[in-house]
Amino acid sequence: MEIMVYKACDAILTKCDADLSAAEAHGMATGLLCVNERTTGNDWLAELLRNAGSVSGEDNTLLARLFEQTRRLLFSDEFEFDLFLPDDDSLLSERADALKSWCRGFLFGIGFSRPASGFNKETREILKDITEFTRLDTDVGGEEDENDFAEITEYLRSAVLLLRDELSSK
Repeated sequence: MEIMVYKACDAILTKCDADLSAAEAHGMATGLLCVNERTTGNDWLAELLRNAGSVSGEDNTLLARLFEQTRRLLFSDEFEFDLFLPDDDSLLSERADALKSWCRGFLFGIGFSRPASGFNKETREILKDITEFTRLDTDVGGEEDENDFAEITEYLRSAVLLLRDELSSK
């Protein structure tokens, strides 16, 4: 997300003791939106900050922009959606840990919005894969692990778009 800076959003969540990372928060927003495109930023923020301290107006605005940009990219016909993770200059272990958090947030967003009983077989398989990604080994490094990470993120990006089409109640 070109406008959003991962570290700035992560710092906001740390500052207010939200007990989750920017990646997990983005995963949650994405899951909520996949199920219901009309989910509001306020709904997301309320859940995101349920057990956290207050957020300043400027910080609230930045988080609201992250949510709305996520909505715009997720439902764009240009296939611009991507996971909100630390940039490629970050250590692979840090990006892998953020990916696990993103998956946890995504699964929470899906589960919060819709009971699993109505999912078709393909949806259940994709959600099972995403659940497995929450168990990734983050003690990684090297070119092979870097390639694996790229493959997983691309799979997730495509899977999210499939789930969006399958689950969305516009």
